[in-house]
Amino acid sequence: MSRHTQTRGLGGLSVWRDDAGYEDIRRAVVWNALTPARFPDVMVRAASAGDVVEAVRLARSQRLQVAIRSGGHSWCGSPLRDGGMLIDLSGLRSCDVDPASATATVQPGVTGSQLTAELGRHGLAFPTGHCGSVAVGGYLLSGGLGWNSGVRGPACASVERIEAVTADGERVTCSESEHRDLFWAARGAGPGFFAAVTAFRLRLYPHPGAITSTRWTFPLANVTEVTHWATELAAGLSPNVELSFSLDMVDPGSNPGPKVVTVTGTAFAASRQEAGEFLLPLRHCPLRQSSLSRQLDEPTTFKALYDSSAAMWPPQLRYAADTLWSDAGFPTLLSELADVVDSAPSNRSLVLAPFSPAGRPAPDMAFSVLGESYVVPYAVWDDPRQDAANIAWLREAIQRVEPLGTGHYIAEADLTAASSRARRSFTADDWQRLRSLRERYDPDGVFCSYLSPDEAAL
Repeated sequence: MSRHTQTRGLGGLSVWRDDAGYEDIRRAVVWNALTPARFPDVMVRAASAGDVVEAVRLARSQRLQVAIRSGGHSWCGSPLRDGGMLIDLSGLRSCDVDPASATATVQPGVTGSQLTAELGRHGLAFPTGHCGSVAVGGYLLSGGLGWNSGVRGPACASVERIEAVTADGERVTCSESEHRDLFWAARGAGPGFFAAVTAFRLRLYPHPGAITSTRWTFPLANVTEVTHWATELAAGLSPNVELSFSLDMVDPGSNPGPKVVTVTGTAFAASRQEAGEFLLPLRHCPLRQSSLSRQLDEPTTFKALYDSSAAMWPPQLRYAADTLWSDAGFPTLLSELADVVDSAPSNRSLVLAPFSPAGRPAPDMAFSVLGESYVVPYAVWDDPRQDAANIAWLREAIQRVEPLGTGHYIAEADLTAASSRARRSFTADDWQRLRSLRERYDPDGVFCSYLSPDEAAL
């Protein structure tokens, strides 16, 4: 039987490595222009949940290990593996909203901006990711640190049920009452999850009546005093205010400006007046004389927020990222990282540092908060000849603060690094529980585990 005959029964597109068009499709799998040199034997773009069942059964019968893609950033290109089968779920995009129960059932290829727009029609919202082009599948499996998480918590905490295809090619429903262990793992295991999720049932929330933002920008040299001020301020802010730092360059494009530290507070409120009250502590800055710019109580929308992030992360650029949880304060962490940002080989590279990105305590699930502070350095550049220099810069940035680290976040960790990134994205007990569950649900290793070189077998 030919390979094409094997995949003929699948409703979606399938392409083998020696087929015409393979390379274009392979590159399109990764949003990042820095496409990893990893080559699946066959890529299957599912057109239905039934296709996923048939693809997993075929892969099992042919001893092809399965990797899963939903569609999104995956900075290290985790869905691309050498050999085996890539099942692309990005075409599964149904979204069924039930306003009466304030729930929605969505397939993994639905993007954050699509979901937000559809929910907005019903006066509802969900803590979708900060980049609208990211599909919910990988985002929710990895935990999901999104908009208004100070109140809503990690997005996966609002997943009530999943539908999944197991390593045996069987469809199962998982929740707190069915296949509870698999449901536990689905909320946080990320790209090492040992099943293919074809649908999520989400708990929804009222759409904010107003979204308002305040921003202060200072010279990068002022990072220590700025982080002290904002850290003290944060303790008294409403959890409805999403507060963050960024270390980057003003207008890094054709007319680069100075390196800066920016403090941004975005309030999600019932009304414009309430949003102003939430942001009032940010309005009175004792460092205002040294500020380069300020934006006070600026009304915005989810669409505007997504437009801004799309401009910040265009797909034609090359990216690498890594993460760190830490119990050290931002004055310590960002003072160390400011020196690295100042010497970055690319003007586009930056560091983001959100306060309490996971918000309130979450239920029992694989995702957990591993530190008091969280930072993410991003190497961003456009010239392929500068790949080595920019990746080296990213590794240097993390090395500067890694002695202060308590763990990583699996969604954006650099899983290509020769260290225990995946293992250190979970508590020791949770890591052992994931190992045990993989042995139970996928003893033959049908699904790929983590990309980390020393943890590929979980």
